[in-house]
This record gives sequence, C-alpha cells and structure tokens, in this order.
Amino acid sequence: MIVDAHSHVSLSWYEPVETLLFQMDQSNVDKAVLVQMWSELDNGYQTECVRRFPDRFASVVMVDTESSDAVSDLKRLADEGAKGVRMRPLTRSTGNDPLALWRAAEKLGISASCVGSPNAFASEEFEQAIREVPNLPIVIEHIGEILPADPGYDPAVADRIFNLSRFDNVYIKIHGLGEFAVRNRRPTDGFPFLRPVPDLITRAYSSFGANRMMWGSDYPPVSKREGYANSLTFARRELAHVPEHDLNMIFGGTAASLYGLGSASELPLRSGSGRR
Repeated sequence: MIVDAHSHVSLSWYEPVETLLFQMDQSNVDKAVLVQMWSELDNGYQTECVRRFPDRFASVVMVDTESSDAVSDLKRLADEGAKGVRMRPLTRSTGNDPLALWRAAEKLGISASCVGSPNAFASEEFEQAIREVPNLPIVIEHIGEILPADPGYDPAVADRIFNLSRFDNVYIKIHGLGEFAVRNRRPTDGFPFLRPVPDLITRAYSSFGANRMMWGSDYPPVSKREGYANSLTFARRELAHVPEHDLNMIFGGTAASLYGLGSASELPLRSGSGRR
C-alpha cells in the first residue's frame, strides 16, 4: 500500500479532488492525506472529500490560531473526522496558555503537522513545545524547508532539525527531490536534477528511521517541479538501498498508521526502527 501523506485539494485554488485521484491512480497510490492549504480556514471541502471517499483520504485541517475559539473549533473538526491540525512551529494561542492548541490536539488524539522556516524548526521555542506535549505526534513538513542551494543555508540549523529525531513523538515528511535539488535543464539520462543530489532524504532516514518518516507528493505544487509520478519514483530511488520493510513504512505504512488510513491487515509489521 502506497500512501501520499501530503496533498492539497480545493475548488477555489489548486485542483479538485478528482484530479488528485487521477494522479494517484496513474501512479498506483492507494490513499492520501489531504493537508489544508495555508491560511484556508474553511475545511468543508476536505471534509466532503473524506465523506465521499472514506477508503482513500484522511484530512489535516486548519483553524484560526489567533481566535479564542480555536480549541473548540479544533474539537468540532476532530469530531467530524479530522486526523490532524496544521500549524507553524511557533504557533501560540491567545489567553493564559500559549500551548493550548497543542495540548488540545494531544488530548484529542490527533497529530500536529508543522510548516515553517528552518530557523523556526531549529528554535528553542519549537523544542519547548515538543517537550510539553510528549504524546502529540508532531510532523515536520518538507524536511524542515532545508534548502542546501539557498545562499542563507546554515548546516548547523539543518543539524538541529535532524536532531529533533531524539524526541519519540516527532516525525518527518519527505517530498519530491524538486523541493531542494537543483534542476538540470539538459539531462541526458532522464534524471532532471544536477548530481550529486543533496542527501536530505537519506539523512532523514538515518535520523528518524522508517517508522517516523513518510513521503508526500505536495500535489499540485509538485506539478510545477518534477511532477506527481516522478516525486514518488525519484524519492524511492534515493532510498533504494534500504530494506523493503522500511520502504513500505516510508511510502505507506507510517502515514497509514498515523492518520488511520489502513486496517491492521494492510499495514507492515512495525518491527525495528530502520535506523542505521
């Protein structure tokens, strides 16, 4: 079973769910996690997609983190079936408890999917939030937005992000190579990136292990890069050396388990972390 842990759908921006289903079917992707677009607070369409295709989708929603109703809104969405909430690493609530939304997600038994800058992921404030909610699965999206080709790239910041793997409740998402590798506009062998490709995917594996690592296409933004199918193919190629069980976890089992997308008979046995 292959699970796409990070896709976006919408009727007003990007694409409707039918186009995602087409891409999934073409690439033999069985299920997907619908992650709400940043700043979109109406989760109705994602809820409808899960209702229409309950065997294929799970939903990660957004709430207005600056609202005094954020916690109650999240509870309502969780009651409607949401499996996670999207936040910034430095999201803090109004009122007496800055981590109220984080604690609410932990209590509701859902996950927190975090998008932000490398400096935010590497900050002491993010680490403090992780420590305060040890039973909340916290997912670092986009490999922490680490971009080795960026002029402002700081290896020490990248090290701090990967070192967050020491917390058992922290997971990491890998996406297509087009997010961080430099495009080769004159490829001779069908591989569209300059070699050597930065080793972020293999570092994610060696740090977090297969049971806390998952692939997500980032559809449809990935269509401006290498495309849906290639985001899967090239990411798998980067991990061709790892055991088959670990590949099954990274490209399906971890996300299926975290987001409730698979029955016990469909999931690989979680034997060993896959670390090296």
